[in-house]
Amino acid sequence: MSGEEPGEGGDRRVSRRALLAGGLGIAAVGGAAIAYELVQAGVLPGKYALARLDGACGSAPPLPPGPAPMRRELAFYSAHRRRTVTMVTLTPAGVPTAGLPVVVGLHGTGSDARQLAGQLSRAITAARITGFAAVTIDGGDTYWHRRADGDDPIGMIIYEALPRLAAAGLDTARIGLEGDSMGGYGALLLAEQLARGRPGVSAVAALSPAIFASYAEAVGVNQGSFDSAGDFARHDVVAGVSALRGVPAWISCGNEDPFEIETTRLRTRLAAVTGAKPAGGILSGCHDDAFWARNLPAALTFLAQQILLQKTEEGR
Repeated sequence: MSGEEPGEGGDRRVSRRALLAGGLGIAAVGGAAIAYELVQAGVLPGKYALARLDGACGSAPPLPPGPAPMRRELAFYSAHRRRTVTMVTLTPAGVPTAGLPVVVGLHGTGSDARQLAGQLSRAITAARITGFAAVTIDGGDTYWHRRADGDDPIGMIIYEALPRLAAAGLDTARIGLEGDSMGGYGALLLAEQLARGRPGVSAVAALSPAIFASYAEAVGVNQGSFDSAGDFARHDVVAGVSALRGVPAWISCGNEDPFEIETTRLRTRLAAVTGAKPAGGILSGCHDDAFWARNLPAALTFLAQQILLQKTEEGR
């Protein structure tokens, strides 16, 4: 589902062509029509200028009422990333931390552990999450995989962050994964890599995953996203989606997001592999904080439900 009412697309189409012709300085009607199609296809910049002008992106929800989770920050030197990183742990207010499962949140490009922790804190409060601790950690702009220069954010998570969390009394035998944009891609990638390994994966939630169709497209948008065509191929989450068989997945993207096409392709392939559509969907919105703020509570609720279900089954 696109999140639009029937007939809304036609009205929006006329509105945006008028905006493009007038507000963006294209005089000829024919030229506006052609430019509009190129903008919508992501060839020309301006997709979000148009979406925001006619209100397609939507707004963020108000701050949720209720107690915020407890927040703890830890800085440590990561041998896998060869730098000092910050790890933020969020635990539900009033809930004993001993034995709490862990959901690892992966941030997007240009973001960090503190910023994502702020988003997660609000979403935990809004969704009234009590069943897990959320953890964020600095991954840089690595696209969440080991790079040619040796920077290894996944090694940092598995061999440095999780042991510290286990030593603090949290349950890290199986982890949930969450991320938005680059972090959404990273959450899917890590879920595929850990699906049959240790630690196990309880479930994965990806918001607006920044999935590129090709290496050329990736480096055209983000020059540092992959080291080479081979690096891209080895970390192609769409090609590797069969590894998610048996891993509950919630995957959503805005219908005004340039990553909607590849997200839809991944959702379709995952449905073919599993025989059922993944949770989430293509929803109204853009590739922005407002979309993530609106949908992150649902993603965390999904993760909490899957973690509880698996713990119940394990206890039988």
